Amino acid sequence: MTSARPSITTPITADLLRGALDLERTAHGVLPHRLPARARAQNADPQVAMAEAMPSGVRLVFRTRATVVELDVLATKMVYRGTPPRPDGRYDLLVDGRLTGQATAGGGKVLAIDLTTGAVTTEPGPVAAVRFTDLPATDKEVEIWLPQREITELVALRTDAPVETVGDRGRRVWLHHGSSISHGSDAESPTGTWPAIAAGLVGVELVNLGFSGSALLDPFTARAMRDAPADLISVKIGINLVNSDVMRLRAFTPAVHGFLDTLRDGHPDTPLLVVSSILCPIQEDTPGPGAADFSTGTLRFRATGDPAERAAGKLTLRVIRAELARIVAARAADDPNLHHLDGLELYGDADFAELPLPDQLHPDPVADRRIGERFAALAFGPGGPFANA
Repeated sequence: MTSARPSITTPITADLLRGALDLERTAHGVLPHRLPARARAQNADPQVAMAEAMPSGVRLVFRTRATVVELDVLATKMVYRGTPPRPDGRYDLLVDGRLTGQATAGGGKVLAIDLTTGAVTTEPGPVAAVRFTDLPATDKEVEIWLPQREITELVALRTDAPVETVGDRGRRVWLHHGSSISHGSDAESPTGTWPAIAAGLVGVELVNLGFSGSALLDPFTARAMRDAPADLISVKIGINLVNSDVMRLRAFTPAVHGFLDTLRDGHPDTPLLVVSSILCPIQEDTPGPGAADFSTGTLRFRATGDPAERAAGKLTLRVIRAELARIVAARAADDPNLHHLDGLELYGDADFAELPLPDQLHPDPVADRRIGERFAALAFGPGGPFANA
C-alpha cells in the first residue's frame, strides 16, 4: 500500500539546516552554500563555484511525529564526457542519529564537463521528489543529509505531521577545510565521507568546507572560516596545491602563514589542527599539474611534472608535508592550541597496498571509513588535540 502524499508544507529556512554558511533564494526554492556571499563574490574560478554549492555535510534537521517525509529538489548532476555517468546522489535519512533510509532523486539538470578541453555545458531537467515512508509515529529527530556531489536546490518539504526546529544540542562545532577527499568525491553517500564518519563517531556538529579541487589557501576561504562559529578547526593542505600547480615553495610558505593568521584573527584560542595529505604515490615526488587519463577506459589521474623541477621550488606532497611540519612546529612555540597531523597516519603505504586509490587520487568508500575512524581516534581520542577542547 502506498502512503498518502503528506499535506503539511514547511518553509525551508536557515534554522532547519546545518552545515551551510549561506542560503540563496532561487527561482525554484533555496540553494545551500558552503561559502558566504562575500567569498563567492571574490572567487573567479568555476571549479570553486561548483564545489562550494555541492552540499557536502549539509543536512536538514527537525523534530516531528511524521511517518512520511517528502523533499522536492532540483539537483544539478555532474558528468565527465567520455566516462560512464555516476549513480544518482544519495539522500541519507537519520532518525535519532541512526541511518535508517536512503533515497535518490531523478530528474534534475546535467552539468557535462570535458576534462580534456575544460568545456562545460548544462542541460535542463525537472524537479523531483525524495520520499521516505514508514517512519515511526513517535516524536523523533530527523536528519536528511544532502548528496555531497550534486548541487541541490531545495524546493519544498512536506510531512504528514508538523515539523519543529531543533535548537542547540550542546555539541561542539567542528569546522573543516580540505580537498575532494574531504568533500567526499568517491564516497558512497553523504554520511560516508570521512569527515562525516569521524563526526558521527565522536558526536560533533560538522561544517565541511571540503571543496573538490579547491583547497588552495584562498584568502576568501580563510576569511569565511574566520567568521564562522567553531569550537574546533582543521585544515587539510596538500594535494590540490600539487595537482593544480598554482604556486611554488616560495609562495607556499607565506600563504600557509597568512591562512593561519586569518583563522587566528577570528579564533585566537580555538584548537586548530593542520593536516597534511594522505599518501598519493603519483604526486609524492612528482610535481603537478595533474591530468585526467582515459587510456584505460575509465577516469584516472596522473602527474605530468618533472621531478627535477623540485630544485626550482616545484611542490610535491613530500615537500609540502615537511614544510607544514616545520611551520606548525615554529608557530606552536607561541600558539599552544596549534597542532599538526601527518596525513600518512590516516592513509599510508600499508593502506595503499591493501586499499589502492582506484583512480590514483581518491580513496574508495572502505578507505574513507578507515580515514574517518583514524581521524576520530587521533584528533578526538585521548591525548588528541580535540580531546578536551
